Amino acid sequence: MTAIRQDAWSPDDDLILAEVTLRHIREGSTQLAAFEEVGERIGRTSAACGFRWNSCVRKRYEDAIQIAKQQRQKRNYLKKQTVVATPHVSSIAVFETDERGLRQEGGSIEEGLSVDAVIRFLRGWKTTYQDLTRQTKWYEKELKEKEEELYRLRDQNERLSKEVNSAQTDYRTVNDDYKTLIQIMDRARRLTVLTNDDEAKPRFKMDANGNLERIE
Repeated sequence: MTAIRQDAWSPDDDLILAEVTLRHIREGSTQLAAFEEVGERIGRTSAACGFRWNSCVRKRYEDAIQIAKQQRQKRNYLKKQTVVATPHVSSIAVFETDERGLRQEGGSIEEGLSVDAVIRFLRGWKTTYQDLTRQTKWYEKELKEKEEELYRLRDQNERLSKEVNSAQTDYRTVNDDYKTLIQIMDRARRLTVLTNDDEAKPRFKMDANGNLERIE
């Protein structure tokens, strides 16, 4: 049983997918057969290989696909010419040659259209769908957790903003009180200096004779 890989596609995986698919196109096989061969080689389901080819790799090999189709047409034409160029071959031999050619050209088609191949293809798609469903649920869970974390951070940010505004208001109040206290202390200091100066200076008055007399 082929192991189902969960890792991302590497450039080597894409190259193998392109080479095998182009070879099957060139040889007249089906893409489904190519996807099954690639899946066996790189450990992926044929459905995953088909999805990768149609969604990404095919766009890079449009010119190569056209060349492979031309080579297939040329290959079929040469086969027909070979049969026509040998009239001495008996009808039985011609029939056998045509039958072998049809087997080579249509064998992969018959295999691709067989019930077993369709079942394998659908099972591969089912596995891919289940993987995508699990990934979707995981992403939804992670998204929900991120939304809850975002809501918590917004609430915390709002609360911290209120605390900062409150702290700024308290700071302005304390700063105003500090300035008022400094002004009061400065005014008290000046009053103290003036009082001391008044006590230190002697006071005089003039008597009736015009003489100055010190007042104690």
